[in-house]
Amino acid sequence: MLPTAKIGPYTLPNPLIVAPMAGVTDRPFRLLCRRMGAGLAVSEMVIADSKMWHTRKSRSRLNHQGEPEPRSVQIAGGDPEMLAQAACMNAASGAQIIDINMGCPAKKVCNKAAGSALMKDEALVLQILKAVVAAVDIPVTLKMRTGWDENHRNAPIIARMAEEAGIQALAIHGRTRTDKYTGNAEYDTIARVKSDVGIPVFANGDITSPEKAREVLQYTGADGLLIGRAAQGQPWIFREILHFLETGEHMKPPPLDEVETILSEHLLALHDFYGETMGVRIARKHVGWYLQCHDQNKRFQQSFNAIDNALEQHDSIQQYFASLRNEEVFAA
Repeated sequence: MLPTAKIGPYTLPNPLIVAPMAGVTDRPFRLLCRRMGAGLAVSEMVIADSKMWHTRKSRSRLNHQGEPEPRSVQIAGGDPEMLAQAACMNAASGAQIIDINMGCPAKKVCNKAAGSALMKDEALVLQILKAVVAAVDIPVTLKMRTGWDENHRNAPIIARMAEEAGIQALAIHGRTRTDKYTGNAEYDTIARVKSDVGIPVFANGDITSPEKAREVLQYTGADGLLIGRAAQGQPWIFREILHFLETGEHMKPPPLDEVETILSEHLLALHDFYGETMGVRIARKHVGWYLQCHDQNKRFQQSFNAIDNALEQHDSIQQYFASLRNEEVFAA
């Protein structure tokens, strides 16, 4: 039986959430994942300094046109007043949930005392949480890691602070900041946080299969899961996990025709959202993810990455899938 996932006044359609990923969870990807079964998709992190919002990158990250409710926007920064202002401005622009980033391990974020670097300064964390919660009348959530390093797993301390400050839900990645994305996620800290607080807790890290999803939910007692890198190139993972959690049975993997349709529609959405020049460039990494199990020698990816025209990208994908279907016929 699926757990019921709630964030403030919002009851999510299901407990599977698209984890915010810089350079990945743009509006086309969020909409696609929602269509593929995700209960919520959190935006890429938006820098709290509004002076930076005029850039192309920030403008695209602030675009939520046509997204289903609730719309969750992640903000990042290290100054309480600036984060509070960013929360207000995003709420005025249509955000219905504000998520504070204390989970990103990237150097360019951590070196500015933001992201997971904030977990080193618990006093500053408390100031930020109180300032953002007080600034808006919509739910505020917090995404963090288990701690700074293996000797400082202070997520339980920050979780209790967050609950007292009025944070409505927590998402915890089962690695420390120094782990980055190496090694295996650990879930003991997440389970401890879940037992310590009364607000919803979502587990994140290495949710790569339906079996792993069920295992992590059972082990941690979490209210739901955040799925990040595993959705890159296979957004249908959400419906596969949902089906398994509901029935105990596996869905058949999508046939080639459906993969081609999903990929082609994703390409169109990227070209439309970013314009041809940027859309063509951004499409390259997504195509690489979609085809990683088919194009293992990366020959097609190399040729695809040399294309700088949207129409040629579409034609190239059609030709590639036609060749894959021919291979299936001969193999049969």
